[in-house]
Amino acid sequence: MKWNNLSKLVLALGVSATLAACGGGDEASSDGATGVAGTINVVSREDGSGTRGAFTEITGVLGEDANGEEVDNTYSEAIIQNGTEGVLSTVAGDANAIGYVSLGSLNDTVQGVAIDGVEPTNETVQDGTYPIARNFNIAWKGDLSEVAADFVAYIHSAEGQAIAVEEGYVEAKMDGAAYAGDGSMSGTISIVGSTSVSPLMEVLAEEYKALNPDVQIDITSNGSSAGMTAAMEGTADIGMSSRELKEEEAAELTSDAIAVDGIAVVVNKENTLAGLTLEQVKAIFTGETTEWADVQ
Repeated sequence: MKWNNLSKLVLALGVSATLAACGGGDEASSDGATGVAGTINVVSREDGSGTRGAFTEITGVLGEDANGEEVDNTYSEAIIQNGTEGVLSTVAGDANAIGYVSLGSLNDTVQGVAIDGVEPTNETVQDGTYPIARNFNIAWKGDLSEVAADFVAYIHSAEGQAIAVEEGYVEAKMDGAAYAGDGSMSGTISIVGSTSVSPLMEVLAEEYKALNPDVQIDITSNGSSAGMTAAMEGTADIGMSSRELKEEEAAELTSDAIAVDGIAVVVNKENTLAGLTLEQVKAIFTGETTEWADVQ
């Protein structure tokens, strides 16, 4: 068969296209260390989020300025989400994304990353080897109503702490007594705050109401700072926080931990990242490291 110049050109173009489709070109389609290439898309929580507050403090993203004032150095180009589900869906839909969520909210749409060689699990949170962990706290001002006090007693009871474990958290009270209520409680309890604490609180509320059917518990999920403000202003009986209380909040409120939770750093399931150090986490979430190729 005789090939003219046009036929040779067509053949060459076809071979080039095939090689490019198969990854045979000069430019690699992925990074060897992580399975993805290109810009790291950082996903963070909104200001006032207890998860963000705890995460930035533990990882060192929260720093100080020249006057000793705290400064949140979260990367200015970060994608900000106002709740746990927003972070999960964003990371699940973007191969280059990285974010963080409550360990109790971690699901199979994303994958948790080992930190300093330790996988994020209930066991590693409980034994203290996983480095990014925090308390789930509740807080209230003055004396609680009888029914609210009874609900808090239920949360801290052996039954309440067993629920925390069943829901994927670590108990805050290791030696809680059995719940002593007789089912006679009635009234309404208003609870406001952290979107990370809310899923656990909703289960605790349902179980408590099953024992006390004349009790109504209203739960609003709008962030830790909003919860502490509502408790201080008296617009909620109980505030929820997924961080430690600030000095001005602690001065006005009584608080207690109801569970211990890890914060999982999460990436897309296409990402083959084996793990990160805390220093690498800090570098990524402050924008010091912006390319997946630089994560080794």
